[in-house]
Amino acid sequence: MESNKMFGIISIILGLIFIIFPIFSSGVASLLIGVSLVLLGLIVILSEFSAFNIIIGILAILFGLLFIFRIDALAFLLGLQFYIIGVLFILLGIVGLFSGPNMSKVASVLIIILGIIAFALGGFSLTQPIYAAIIIGVCLIFEGVGLFLAE
Repeated sequence: MESNKMFGIISIILGLIFIIFPIFSSGVASLLIGVSLVLLGLIVILSEFSAFNIIIGILAILFGLLFIFRIDALAFLLGLQFYIIGVLFILLGIVGLFSGPNMSKVASVLIIILGIIAFALGGFSLTQPIYAAIIIGVCLIFEGVGLFLAE
């Protein structure tokens, strides 16, 4: 079985788990977002030693650690997590647009678009974090079907 089909099946299964168990999935998403923010912060700091990158990196690491270690307090705030990730992505994309030739401008624009999408998801899921888990599940299923059907 080729890797795209295998990842597609895994993505579909994870999507179904997120839809069937949205409360548990919110906690898992909080943990994954926390780990992702810590890694994002480290990558941003290590990519270029500018004051702005260091500030963004430290903020991402602090929020990531908060989401990792306070899952019980933050599981219901998944919408705010989307806001934070959206703002960080938008800022990171703007920095990428104005940085030197070592950062792709297309990638920076895509990061800004992802930030705007994450910000919009935050508004949708702020009142009901269960919706965010369901949205993540649906996106995983769509991505899984796309990977499975890709040649």
